[in-house]
Amino acid sequence: MTWNASSGARRKALQLITITSGCGHAVGHNLFGRYTHFSGLFEFRNMIPCRWRSSNFGGSSSHAVCSLWRPNRAMGEIRDFKSGHHGEPPSGATPRRLAAIVAGDIAGYSRLMELDEEGTHGRVKRIERDLVEPSIAEHHGRLVKTTGDGFIAIFDSPVEAVRCSIVIQQNLVGRNASLPKHSWIEYRIGVNLGDVIIETDDVYGDGVNVAARLEGIADPGQVYISGGIYEQIKHKLVCGYESLGDRKVKNITDPVRVYRVLPDPAAFHRNRKRRENILIFLLSVTLLVIAGGALWYMLLQPRGKVGDQASTPVSPPTELPKAPTAPAPAAKQAAPQPPPVPPSSAQPTAPQPQPIPSVAPAAKQAAPLPQPASPAAPTTQSAPSVREPEMSALRGGSFAMGSNEDISEKPVHQVTIKPFAISKFPITVREWNECAAAKACGFTATGKDDAPITNVSWSDAKQYTAWLADATRRAYRLPSEAEWEYAARGGTQTKYWWGDQLQPGMANCKNCTDVAAADQPVKVGSFKSNPFGLYDMGGGVDQWVEDCWHKNYQGAPVDGSPWVTGDCTSHVVRSGSWKNDARYVRPANRDSYDTNVRYPTHGFRVALSP
Repeated sequence: MTWNASSGARRKALQLITITSGCGHAVGHNLFGRYTHFSGLFEFRNMIPCRWRSSNFGGSSSHAVCSLWRPNRAMGEIRDFKSGHHGEPPSGATPRRLAAIVAGDIAGYSRLMELDEEGTHGRVKRIERDLVEPSIAEHHGRLVKTTGDGFIAIFDSPVEAVRCSIVIQQNLVGRNASLPKHSWIEYRIGVNLGDVIIETDDVYGDGVNVAARLEGIADPGQVYISGGIYEQIKHKLVCGYESLGDRKVKNITDPVRVYRVLPDPAAFHRNRKRRENILIFLLSVTLLVIAGGALWYMLLQPRGKVGDQASTPVSPPTELPKAPTAPAPAAKQAAPQPPPVPPSSAQPTAPQPQPIPSVAPAAKQAAPLPQPASPAAPTTQSAPSVREPEMSALRGGSFAMGSNEDISEKPVHQVTIKPFAISKFPITVREWNECAAAKACGFTATGKDDAPITNVSWSDAKQYTAWLADATRRAYRLPSEAEWEYAARGGTQTKYWWGDQLQPGMANCKNCTDVAAADQPVKVGSFKSNPFGLYDMGGGVDQWVEDCWHKNYQGAPVDGSPWVTGDCTSHVVRSGSWKNDARYVRPANRDSYDTNVRYPTHGFRVALSP
């Protein structure tokens, strides 16, 4: 067993002690790195360090007496165990640890290499360099190795392991968007929690094998996780999970419970609803077949009875009169239905006036409708179907953008903003769901209608602005980063729009108010507006802007236009959220996140060109 001294008192004892105790022998490192042999039966109960007294430290086999003192606090326990080996101790056991293992593999790699060997190889290496390796590092993982068409990584946190996997998959969607489907590079990813053996350049164990098996059964572009990972993350990530049941995987004795990760929480409900619809359809078809069979049987049954009765010579006289008597009432019942039409004029007149008024009012209603319909119908239809955000028009002007508080906010530079309009509030759940109802936005949001929309990616925000612009025939868009900061400052140049000191109750952030952080921010407009009459320009929700992320302002536009050059795998978010502290609500604060990845605190507001 090994013990490293940390306190000053313990440094006076052994700096590294390796003890093998047994009946009659014990071996340990002395202060000079030589082995010291002990005699007797040892049982160290409280990690009690030793002071060494010996007159022969320089000898090849120095004998020493260990004087013990008991520390104030028990730190551990070394129990006596029997070892069959004496002399020099082993070099040390192979290190093991519990880790979240991520195994990724490119679907159809051989086919892609056959189509374009050099091009595929170059694309795969770029994806590893620009996406896989940075994503693993950003989520506090370690890339163990690449396998030509895949990779293996380990994480201390199952949450970070799954989050990293989602980031990789969703970024690949954006990379593949401009390519034909047969050229797509899609990863299959498996994530497992297990005990592994760690070496310098590899990991081993069933934990790795299960992750590799999950990757093998995963669909292209999907993340499959084991039950152990699911239990750790099920309430910690904003995503859905679809149980695929217990799966028997190759060379693993026990079945593995498998879940498919759905980055969009609504996807699970859509998936379940689709399955329910299929089941309902199949059940309906089954019932129709049963009903059709029963009807067919009922229609053919009388003929069968008549035939059977006619073939029996014993009871034709008695049965035959009964048989025609059965259809006779039917004929009488059928006969009265056609004849009543001509003779009983009172009866048809009763039903006839009923359809006539039903048609007449329709005609009367149809007549006036065209008159107001031409001017009024479009307005009444557009009002409920397209709810335009409340906009504030800004005259534009010049201001000093940035600050010296963070390297990403430097250098401070003068920017001139043209007149534009920006929404008075962040986009709300109600406004977003109108886009979702029109099938133009990717999911239906939950929560209060007057709360800001959350958990949207930059691509989601662009879907909304495109739908709004198309529905209203107006140039709605995301604001540029410069426009957003200009609007957030409200004509001021102080640290916050209200001054240089934090004031309670001015913004919705973690230490800005006494209200405890919740799963959803408070409704829009709950705090004071800035001098431009805009609400929640700091706190509430992080807000996407049009610009691609750049690490500082070197080379940034000075005319207020969005900065969209360079690598746009991530975009800028502004404002800070209700879960961030006050430093994030500064108008100059800026951050970034992956373009196609949703996050629980991300929302947006819209701008409008004149």
